[in-house]
Amino acid sequence: MGSIGSTVGGVEAEGTCALKDLDKNVYLLKLAGPSAISHNDPFWNQLFSFTLPTPSSSTDAEHLERATVAIVRNFVANNPRTGNFAALAQVFIARTKELKISADCANDIFIWQTHNALFIMRCILKVFVACLTEDEMLQHFTFLSPGSPPDEDSQFLLEDVLEQLFHVIIDVPHMTITYAVHLEAVTAMLVLLSVQLKQHQVLREGPIYHLFTRGRSSKHAGRLVKALLYNFIRRDHFPSLTVHKTPALHHEDSGGGAGGSGGLLYDLASGVATGLWTVLTLGAGTANHQDASSVHPGGDVPLANQSLLLLLGLTNLGETEDVVNPYRAAIVNCTNTQGPVPPERHTFQINFSSLFGALCASQNHDAPTLLLYLLLHYNSSMRTFVLARTDIENLVLPIAQTLYWVEENNSQHVYMSLIVLLILSEDDTFNASIHEVMLSGVSWYTERSLADISVGSLLILVLIRTIQFNMTRTRDKYLHTNCLAVLANMSAHFRGLHQYAAQRIISLLELLSRKHSKVLEQATQSTSPALGGDGVGQVPDYAQDVAVVEEVMRMLLEVVGSCVSGSLQHNPNLLYTLLYKRELFQAYRLQPAFADVTSNIHMVLEFFGARLEQAGSGLTVEQVQAVIKQGSMLIPKERLKHQLQNDFLFQNNV
Repeated sequence: MGSIGSTVGGVEAEGTCALKDLDKNVYLLKLAGPSAISHNDPFWNQLFSFTLPTPSSSTDAEHLERATVAIVRNFVANNPRTGNFAALAQVFIARTKELKISADCANDIFIWQTHNALFIMRCILKVFVACLTEDEMLQHFTFLSPGSPPDEDSQFLLEDVLEQLFHVIIDVPHMTITYAVHLEAVTAMLVLLSVQLKQHQVLREGPIYHLFTRGRSSKHAGRLVKALLYNFIRRDHFPSLTVHKTPALHHEDSGGGAGGSGGLLYDLASGVATGLWTVLTLGAGTANHQDASSVHPGGDVPLANQSLLLLLGLTNLGETEDVVNPYRAAIVNCTNTQGPVPPERHTFQINFSSLFGALCASQNHDAPTLLLYLLLHYNSSMRTFVLARTDIENLVLPIAQTLYWVEENNSQHVYMSLIVLLILSEDDTFNASIHEVMLSGVSWYTERSLADISVGSLLILVLIRTIQFNMTRTRDKYLHTNCLAVLANMSAHFRGLHQYAAQRIISLLELLSRKHSKVLEQATQSTSPALGGDGVGQVPDYAQDVAVVEEVMRMLLEVVGSCVSGSLQHNPNLLYTLLYKRELFQAYRLQPAFADVTSNIHMVLEFFGARLEQAGSGLTVEQVQAVIKQGSMLIPKERLKHQLQNDFLFQNNV
């Protein structure tokens, strides 16, 4: 089926050499020219018989665009009179209706040509979206038979085209010979959705928006969402296909060669594909992604990745009081195939185990993290399923790794990872279970070797590191607030804290205390308020710094106090570190800003300090730990208060 998806020897060079001949390609010239072409003209079979070499870089795409600019301009100018695009749409619709039968019969030639028809149409749609308004674009979908006058009742084809795209994605079986046409159908929908990229506000009106939300195809929203999810779950690799060697398929008489046709058709869509890859995901491509200009973004599983992007685009379509987003409703109400079928409100069932596995395997990318957030936040069945997993570490560890490399990941991915942890940490079972799973080592944690550490302790280390990075580098209030919120939700369930995790909590407090003292010193040395450009007094930077540092210190002290009151006997390493750094906490007693959140800590330090004095001086580490162990069973726990002022729920921190 041509060289779609694989560059064979010599193809790339051949395509590049043929660039100068693209504007002479007879098929392209006829398609873009002033003559109308009937939908049953043999020309279409000739046009669809080409192979598509894979472009190797965005530079090649730029060369192709420059080489075809004249043809594109002529097509846009002539098509309202010729109706050639409408004829192309008619041909595609007719072919698509036979696609399922062709797949069952393994008619790869028919499927290949149908793919090429969709590819050409998708590329032209990209030009329309980039250059025209929606109303102007819709005029190109008015089908006029050659020679017929304009007719207000002429068939409107866009909805028919969209309906057939649904049909391809939902009904055409997944086979090696249908992979490319599935990919093109998904990408064509992405191109249609890209009209949003030209708007300053979220679209809640417009022809294309209405077709997706209220058109004929919208009744199949649940089936489409299910199909896209299974594309994401399967993660099928792009197949290696055999090139057909018949001269007609290569357009040897076209004047431009096979490379020319293939190059043009890819290039018309490459620009918008790059834009969609960066805009419809959480942010511009990260280091984890391949070059977005590649024909297959996301490596060798393009159908999975493009399906995920389409799913995210559809589920985030705007809603109004009168229009409910059917795609979001579908993903909100889907249920597990392995559970009972609810009597109402479910749209479809999907294997949650397979979906969970796919999500765990892809959290190093931002788009799957956004999907995970949507499922956890909106779908109660999926959230319950995830929280009940006994292998929750498979999900937590890649998220922790994203936070660990905070400086190398885009901020949107980091934020979404934090929000996912915040949702999970609202559940007490999750907070308890992550301290029961032990790790023999963590290869990506490079600051020191970690042996026999729990997932919970590792997560604490990563969150502390992220807070420290933010306080010293990015200074983003919401980032450290969400990190501390996760720690606060977890704090009452800390169990068996690793020695290094306990040390890092107190080390961060020490660092913040020094910073707090320094900022206060700057405040006392300043004698006058800063003035703005209008002469009005402004809050000086040091005052803002004081407020931020005090907020972080209070929240971190609340975390320590909550652990002390809720699970003191289970965390001897934290208690040992508190006693070792007791002078730090003595200073907090004299500061009104912290006195109310340190009462538990002071009571514990006084209790164990007295027992250590009774045990004598010169105690070894082992002897101190023995005093701590014995004292943890004797301390009057009724004197410890629950001092965490708020449970940090997701909805209150976003």
